[in-house]
Amino acid sequence: MTAQPTLFEGSKRLAYDEAVEFTVASMQAYGPLHDHWAIAWSGGKDSTATLTLIVHLIDVGRIAPPKSLTVFYADTRQELPPLYISATRIMAQLAARGIHCEVVRAPLDKRFLVYILGRGVPPPNNNTLRWCTRQIKIDPMADALEARLASIDGQVLMITGVREGESAVRDQRITMSCGTNGAECGQGWYQKLLPEAKGIRGRLATLAPILHWRVCNVWDWLRIYAPMEEYGGWESAAVADAYGGDEAEEINARTGCAGCPLASKDLALDTILRAPQWAYLAPLKGLKPLYRELREPKNRLRQPGGEKRKDGSLVKNQQRQGPLTFDARMMALNRILTIQDEVNVAAVAQGRPLIDLLNAEEESRIRELIAAKTWPNGWDGDEPNADMPMDSVYADGTVQPLLM
Repeated sequence: MTAQPTLFEGSKRLAYDEAVEFTVASMQAYGPLHDHWAIAWSGGKDSTATLTLIVHLIDVGRIAPPKSLTVFYADTRQELPPLYISATRIMAQLAARGIHCEVVRAPLDKRFLVYILGRGVPPPNNNTLRWCTRQIKIDPMADALEARLASIDGQVLMITGVREGESAVRDQRITMSCGTNGAECGQGWYQKLLPEAKGIRGRLATLAPILHWRVCNVWDWLRIYAPMEEYGGWESAAVADAYGGDEAEEINARTGCAGCPLASKDLALDTILRAPQWAYLAPLKGLKPLYRELREPKNRLRQPGGEKRKDGSLVKNQQRQGPLTFDARMMALNRILTIQDEVNVAAVAQGRPLIDLLNAEEESRIRELIAAKTWPNGWDGDEPNADMPMDSVYADGTVQPLLM
């Protein structure tokens, strides 16, 4: 019986062997410069491919292991269920290998739904209030890295799944800096210093070892090779399912949060729902309309006008719309719990994984914040509803009386 060829058997190379060899070369060049490695893992296709490949390369002796390896999983609590389900299975596989995986979440009061329903901050938008990414992903990861650096001496090499072709803005940034610190194109995007981020400047280097991979390389690894025992037996096929399975490459699929308020359409969720095994998640389609409804004036307060800064000058954006009313928050809480229940009833009937848009701790905290009459900073709840007709007040103090 002929043995299954591996990624590294010379004449039996796979089609993307050159891409893998570049990854090996970048890890061999920069890995030994750092005793401690960390892998930033979002659960998406690129970071999952990076994580599972790096562990496989260590397992088969292609790259030397560091003194310590820590995986930081960014759990935003908003991920599409197939991605989260796959991530939990991969975390169990990492634990079985003795690899520490730290689940990084925002503090309870800053989690997406707790912040909206408990504190009353409206869902984010792309114009004036895009608060979500930094609050539920970037800041918690920076805090986790800072804590890790405080526990060790020396630098940490942060390995990321950044890859060309995922974002035009990102590609431009890579092109401008791919030679930083002597790195060469194709060798991995290596940077010794990061921009200012709390207490980690100068102690954290980054490396993107699959920077040069094409999307077809990523799909082949996740769907075909990584699940094979000889490559680690990873539970990565569900990641490809979340992007559209066999059609993912053709549709150039990307994912985001479930019901993302910043996206014009639920393309990622629509892709998932086309797969029979994930069709029971259809009630999640109710999230985006709910977030849109919460931004309507009838569900919010408004500054009455005449608002001044500390120096006595008038605020420019007079009569701006503000936080969610308590009635709107309770309405949304009940709708979200109903969506969750509908999904889970179908999950039980079909023997599929359950979901928790809101867990018991988060729901309890939301109710506690509402009961405590919690408002965002600068609001006290005495402001009028945003749909109430009133005289217009402008930044120069001019008042336009309401026309009756």
